[in-house]
Amino acid sequence: MQAIAMREAYGRLLVELAGQNEKIVVLDADMAQSCGLQHFRDAFPDRFFNIGIAEQNMMGIAAGLAAYGKIPFVNSFACFLSTRSCDQLRVAVAYGKLNVKIVAGHGGISVGEDGATHQGLEDIAIVRAIPNMVLIVPADPVETAAAVRAAIEYDGPVYIRLARPKVKALFDDSYKFQIGKAVTMKEGKDASLLAIGIMVSRALEAAQLLEKRGLNVNVINVSTIKPLDRETIVRAVEQTGLIVTLEDHSVIGGLGSAVAEVLAEEDKPVIMRRLGIPDVFGESGTFEELLAKYGLTVPDIVKVVAELVQKKRDSK
Repeated sequence: MQAIAMREAYGRLLVELAGQNEKIVVLDADMAQSCGLQHFRDAFPDRFFNIGIAEQNMMGIAAGLAAYGKIPFVNSFACFLSTRSCDQLRVAVAYGKLNVKIVAGHGGISVGEDGATHQGLEDIAIVRAIPNMVLIVPADPVETAAAVRAAIEYDGPVYIRLARPKVKALFDDSYKFQIGKAVTMKEGKDASLLAIGIMVSRALEAAQLLEKRGLNVNVINVSTIKPLDRETIVRAVEQTGLIVTLEDHSVIGGLGSAVAEVLAEEDKPVIMRRLGIPDVFGESGTFEELLAKYGLTVPDIVKVVAELVQKKRDSK
């Protein structure tokens, strides 16, 4: 499949699904083009509501629509949906476990030049702490579409985080997504790379380079952060004894924190490193420049894993 943006895959699928299910409605915060909603707006103008730059109000409206049997899809940037409308998400939507689907576009530093104010680096930490929430971070356009289908079948609030850049497909149309299940993309015995979103493809690239060095690395796509697939995480530790998490998010409260919590609770001591954004605000720059700044490029991953494997061997 040609590389496409996740929002494009999401927007086109939403039109298809809305043709099959009249309960689906879309709420937009004046970002139809940015969130891939122009197709839905044109196909179903009577089910498309541009609320304007008023995310708090939009979340409350979505709660009301869900209470009356609709399946509202709420759309904006991740930074706005998780912070600006957090109270409405928590109280109006999650508290009553209403059937609202929140699709957060432009997550993490993938927003690039838009800078710190638009880079949602805290959204995973915020959303996963709210009871009744399901939190999904797809790795490619195929998984994005599969996650949207699963979200519609699930009765309750779901937060789906999408990145901005075009992404090549890692899966084909036979892929079966299941909420709460991580996917092992590659088996290995020397280390385990646990990644989300756009970092999954980089984990796979790093694993290929490490293989040339004689290191076999386990690569796991943890696309559902809540509920987390504890069984797969524990199995990865038992197989390799070394965990590296990769995320386009703050290292505080994101994937790395969630994995560390599981390992602590399961009494699984392990060499572990969290690769993500340190405890800082983002800054303006291209996506690739920001990946390099925060040590998230493929060569960075290779270097860290190789050093940790050597540390593991030296400790024996």
